[in-house]
Amino acid sequence: MEALRAGVSVGRLRIHDRLQPSPVIDEILATAKARHVLVETVPGDVLDAVSETGRHQGVIAEVRLPPALSLEDLLSRARASGADPLLVVLDGLEDPQNVGAIARSAEAAGAHGLILGERRSAGASPGALRASAGALLMLPVSVVPNIAKALEWLKAEGVWVAGTAQDAAKPYFEADLKGPLAFVIGSEARGLQRLVRDRCDFVVGVPLHGRIESLNASAAAAVVLFEAARQRTAKPANPAERSTTPK
Repeated sequence: MEALRAGVSVGRLRIHDRLQPSPVIDEILATAKARHVLVETVPGDVLDAVSETGRHQGVIAEVRLPPALSLEDLLSRARASGADPLLVVLDGLEDPQNVGAIARSAEAAGAHGLILGERRSAGASPGALRASAGALLMLPVSVVPNIAKALEWLKAEGVWVAGTAQDAAKPYFEADLKGPLAFVIGSEARGLQRLVRDRCDFVVGVPLHGRIESLNASAAAAVVLFEAARQRTAKPANPAERSTTPK
């Protein structure tokens, strides 16, 4: 449904021949018809055979992802939005589920783009697309050959770079996350690479109060991204509205 709504290229739609009607299915079919998308009704084993995630829920669309942007075009598009750029950089994440979940949080928090590395990282795969709930169809993506050099370029363009690490001395809520900013999320096993961490202007962490020693990468990303969104949308306090203590 998100693919059809986003207006991306949908080649055809395959639907299980025994799928029960529902409002969602009715909307998918109506939208596909309006967009002149070919709809095929097929047995379940056909869907099982073509599904790359194994969790098709009775509907599969052949979708062509929007082409990746250059880093320059990504930043230019972010600036054209009229807001301070908020970008998310993934440093070596290997789990497509995490990539998709982070893309979903980034889009929901108002981020302007996602930056991925070419090597040793998960890309915009079918699993990532499914986990993103369609966010990877709407969030501009740039794929770069070297994350550390990409951060250097962003800094030269006036973008602050914030790393996330569990051992960071500064809690995320004490950092100024307004202005042009790129958040860097490290890999599930290794965290931030040394060269990448060295290029961060500052590093923040999420304080934990239980016995678990660390958060999942996508959970940590959601926490810091929505704090950035909160800071960027919070209205400045009006001194005239502050309450005073009665004498």
